[in-house]
Amino acid sequence: MGAPLVSVALVARTLSLLYNKPLVGVNHCVGHIEMGRQITGAKNPVVLYVSGGNTQVIAYSQQCYRIFGETLDIAVGNCLDRFARVINLSNDPSPGYNIEQEAKKGKRLLPLPYTTKGMDVSLSGILTSTEAYTLDKRFRPDDLRTGENDTEDIITPQDLCFSLQETVFAMLVEITERAMAHIGSKEVLIVGGVGCNERLQDMMGIMAKERGGQVFATDERFCIDNGIMIAQAGLLSYRMGFTTPLEKSTCTQRFRTDEVHVAWRA
Repeated sequence: MGAPLVSVALVARTLSLLYNKPLVGVNHCVGHIEMGRQITGAKNPVVLYVSGGNTQVIAYSQQCYRIFGETLDIAVGNCLDRFARVINLSNDPSPGYNIEQEAKKGKRLLPLPYTTKGMDVSLSGILTSTEAYTLDKRFRPDDLRTGENDTEDIITPQDLCFSLQETVFAMLVEITERAMAHIGSKEVLIVGGVGCNERLQDMMGIMAKERGGQVFATDERFCIDNGIMIAQAGLLSYRMGFTTPLEKSTCTQRFRTDEVHVAWRA
């Protein structure tokens, strides 16, 4: 949220008044979902929405995107970004992407808290535990495993990135599979910025294949926040006769996914 969204909303209101055009408010998550459905052709998937600010497992029912499970504390993207700062990874192009690349070099799966509570997950503990490894005397911040030192009892940043990814993504796969079993779906749609992660897509794909299903995902052009997803969701709402009065066109940070009337779906 913050200044960028407030500024864009101000421009949208101005254009609406200036050209006498209707204003249509859009829920951010619904924008991601409808963009994903449009691009991939997924019909009735279980949706895994993973980003810097959100972690939710969602499925459609009776003109509403129902939240089956979510994070109880921090979002998965926030978890990855914060650990990237701990080990001084660059923000270019993004902390999460750089963790993904470092994880490919990791060789050691370290024990970390695996916290699923029903359909929900908790990620703050795993972040704290991963950070704690950087204070371990075995931690080598500048060391890369090579053929010579693979047998040494050391912990590298790459090992930590690998362990963090594997554990967090396994938790997400588990709760997504439970939602698939509950609604009888064989489709998974991954949306949100973390959805670009190829390892997450691979792990989800293995699970879906074992269930006779498939995973739908988009590349970074559509996974990350973009104007097209907002326009798509806005168009769907407008076609159903929804508009937003100027006095109600506020930026609502806690506008939850399941508060939206999805009238364009049967």
